[in-house]
Amino acid sequence: MIRIFRTPVVVAAACLALAACSGGGTTAVPEASGTASASPSAMGKGDGTLKIGTLLPQTGSLAYLGPPMFTGVDLALKEINEAGGVLGKPVAKSDTDSGDTTTNIASQSADKLLAQKVDAIVGAASSSVSESVIDKIVGAGVLQFSPANTSDAFTSIDDDGLYFRTAPPDKLQGRVLGDLVVSDGNDTIGILAMQDTYGSGLADQVTETAEAAGGTVVERVDYDPKAADFSADVAKIKAKNPKGIVLIGFQETAKVVNELVKQGLTADKHKWYMVDGNMSNTNFVKAPKGTLDGVKGTLPGAAAPEAFQKRLLTVRADLTEFTYAAESYDAVTLIALAAELAKDDSGAAIAAKLVDISKGGEKCTGFKQCVDLLKAGKDVDYDGVSGPVDFNDVGDPSVATIGVYQYGADNKFNAAKALEYRTGNIAG
Repeated sequence: MIRIFRTPVVVAAACLALAACSGGGTTAVPEASGTASASPSAMGKGDGTLKIGTLLPQTGSLAYLGPPMFTGVDLALKEINEAGGVLGKPVAKSDTDSGDTTTNIASQSADKLLAQKVDAIVGAASSSVSESVIDKIVGAGVLQFSPANTSDAFTSIDDDGLYFRTAPPDKLQGRVLGDLVVSDGNDTIGILAMQDTYGSGLADQVTETAEAAGGTVVERVDYDPKAADFSADVAKIKAKNPKGIVLIGFQETAKVVNELVKQGLTADKHKWYMVDGNMSNTNFVKAPKGTLDGVKGTLPGAAAPEAFQKRLLTVRADLTEFTYAAESYDAVTLIALAAELAKDDSGAAIAAKLVDISKGGEKCTGFKQCVDLLKAGKDVDYDGVSGPVDFNDVGDPSVATIGVYQYGADNKFNAAKALEYRTGNIAG
């Protein structure tokens, strides 16, 4: 059950240039693994050094998300190690590429990380990619912690208690987006969604919410994201002439947008809406100025505040895309704190303490503040940059925030400022 509470509009979205670059590489990093109810094979004691592997996009349809996610991880590790590390030792890290579902890169990367005996793997970004490797990862007794998976499937997936995420399930984003579309006056709606776990699941929730609010989805097209041409898909939407058009996809959305413009379904005639998978300031740089002017979109999590963005820039000065940086930072910080609480760096031990670290104690932010409290014998409640987290018993954040953003005439949106935030409680 989800209850959405509206928060007054606090700032108008402004336009800030953001450009993505790829990230990755390999550096030494200690391990991190954990489970809330791990299988017996996952219950081995750690070796005293926390090792974290990343499985994040350097290539593929979500490559633009790689830089902020890698940077969020690196900032957290920098602060953790400057504070003395975990269990008295520096945390070690190994970066790998998750690719996307068109390749076998994720499986190969997971094999590499498991061979290196990492305790925890941060990733993947894509829900479908995570689904393709989760059995392999948790079967090895390693904690999988995604900063960006939003598919509802993970709420009930068989994971031996070894899967967690800082991104909320799509059920909440879908409800916020569906409500937004109807409240903007769109009683007829068209949906263009990529055909996979993420796209179809989110489209289902948008449809359910919009129609419950009095709107009608007059056409829904679940398309092949690998298609070379989207003219037939867009033509189906055009035939129904909806007031609002919801675009659910990844990098291929740029091609869909080009086809919408070509067929006369421009954003000044029909209201467009996007989601976390395609809200980007780099994917539409080739579009004519004003193409996305007024387009709205939703992003899970509170906006990365400017102060946090400045900290990220100390790690990567050319970073201009910030989506899921906060969730990545929080994932690593939570892993480290759970290992400290467990006094054990094994995956099962960490997972067993993640819920405890996220709620029910003295509130703290940042690794150093929280670990000092732990060493003083205090219970802690880590409140992250992305939000309060507060894990439920299936590893989902029980409280989550969705931000609503708007593009300007320069085809960019300000990742530090939202039109409004909507917060929901998610029953586990």
